[in-house]
Amino acid sequence: MVSQQRKSTAKYNVYNQFTLKVQHGRVTTGPELVLSYDGTTKVFAKPVSEIYNFNTNLYNWIVCNGLLYKWKYRPQSVINIPEKCFPVLSNEIKPQLDIAHDVPNLSNRYPRYLNTLQDFYNKYLAVEAFRKIIPISNEGFYQPDAKQYRVISSSSNDLMYAGGKTGKEPKKDFKYKGPYQLPTKPSNFKFFFIYQASDKAGAVTELFKYLNSGYKDDRFPFPKMQDYIKVPFELDITKNIEFDSVENAVTTVRNAIKNAEWQPDTRYLALFVNPVPKLEKDKERVNIYYKIKEILLYENVLSQVIKSEHLYKNGEPNSYFNTFLPHIEIAMLAKLGGVPWRLNRPTNNELIVGVGAFYSVTRKTRFVGSAFCFNNEGMFKGFDCFKGDDTISLAGSIREAVAKFIAVNYTASRLIIHFYKDIGKKELQPIMQTLHTLGLNIPVIVVTINKTESKELLGFDTADAGNLMPYSGTIIKVGWTKYLLFNNTRYESTSKPAQKEYHFPVKIALSCTVDGMLDDMNLVEQLIDQVYQFSRMYWKSTNQQSLPVTIKYPEMVAEIYPYFQHDKLPDFGKENLWFL
Repeated sequence: MVSQQRKSTAKYNVYNQFTLKVQHGRVTTGPELVLSYDGTTKVFAKPVSEIYNFNTNLYNWIVCNGLLYKWKYRPQSVINIPEKCFPVLSNEIKPQLDIAHDVPNLSNRYPRYLNTLQDFYNKYLAVEAFRKIIPISNEGFYQPDAKQYRVISSSSNDLMYAGGKTGKEPKKDFKYKGPYQLPTKPSNFKFFFIYQASDKAGAVTELFKYLNSGYKDDRFPFPKMQDYIKVPFELDITKNIEFDSVENAVTTVRNAIKNAEWQPDTRYLALFVNPVPKLEKDKERVNIYYKIKEILLYENVLSQVIKSEHLYKNGEPNSYFNTFLPHIEIAMLAKLGGVPWRLNRPTNNELIVGVGAFYSVTRKTRFVGSAFCFNNEGMFKGFDCFKGDDTISLAGSIREAVAKFIAVNYTASRLIIHFYKDIGKKELQPIMQTLHTLGLNIPVIVVTINKTESKELLGFDTADAGNLMPYSGTIIKVGWTKYLLFNNTRYESTSKPAQKEYHFPVKIALSCTVDGMLDDMNLVEQLIDQVYQFSRMYWKSTNQQSLPVTIKYPEMVAEIYPYFQHDKLPDFGKENLWFL
């Protein structure tokens, strides 16, 4: 760690964190030194000996005489000098010591990271003392040659909307080009509200006006729902559910849903105006979101949840709620079975399975979600969720998906699995066994997609000194079968990404059950191109994502599922995008 004095205060010291790693033959043909910048960390200015009446279980890392130690495993020599042990401030510790959480800097990170890395290189590596230890070259950071990177075709950015119209950016295009496909079954769609009585005159009334009549504003108006997603906003007020307080919300909703009479050939979607604020600390109050969502899902009712504080606060409507409406209505269309947009590419009947994961702190276990796509258009046909160690159930769900795929397409040439981590023999063996029982001797290609953006390995487009972010679709080889994929909104030289769209690259690793198959760079590019395009099928928002929905959607299922009381998802929950 290197001290960053200008950001330090009387309460804490701020340090830049760096990692140095030696490797061989990953990017070049010889030894390599990897320098990565891991962001900043804060260390409390007082030692543990001066922190009184504190829960020491919250300590994780401490700094002692310039070295980092895990609190739980610190040696006796460190235990003996508490006056020299300073705690590293985790997010859990900060509020206990009256230190505010960091405010994220959403500006372009590429210039900041490059400047910090170059500064470290010039001060500590490009000096005679270090070169006596490791004789690094005088050329500075490595510059890949043309064979080590390529840019995916710009046509991979194309999305298809209503009537075959195409475009690249949903947040700009959808309003004018319309949804690719409207929901077809059932024939009718009805909406109703779930809300706290105190929100009826404010938040609920405002939401009704926005969906029914549009958002009225001189500069940034937004159309009514029927004009935007082409689905009529038909309100069934007989289904509205009003509760008195958060404490009786779940009971009130459960009784109302249980006793409701649902019309045939009709899909219902509940608009739940959630009165619990985003920063609520009481877990019981927070959890009404999951409990009400579960009640509705197991009664075949979809839901869209909107925080009341986002609609109405301090006696006034939110003057920026027009920025929420595109995301809300796109998600509603997708939940109802519509297709907001699809990939503009010829159909290739290939079975793609996505497996994402979420670690539940409350359950102290990992849950994995799976998603099945029957072709490369990004149309999903099924979801499920299991405990992280339940590889048998995961393999069984894949077997079922393969069987359905073959029933429709008669054969399968290969199975592609997008996995959230490196897949080991333990996970792969049941999947191979299940394919064997189906009589399929087909290649299985595993595309490992690291869901956290890479900071260890970065690339910079130095030809554009002000921007530095490589073009979207840039692929750089960083290992034997490892790659960086830059996935952002810099499609061309004139592109102007928003602040939050300066994504760092995604790390991708490939493996295959057939030796030599991945030596074909055209196949490799096709597999990575598929990851790239699937990131454009995200329907919870119109914003560009860096991760493909094959990882993102299952992770979203796995994030909600641990809060449910039922052991299994209902069939209804395996067939639609209820979790958006």
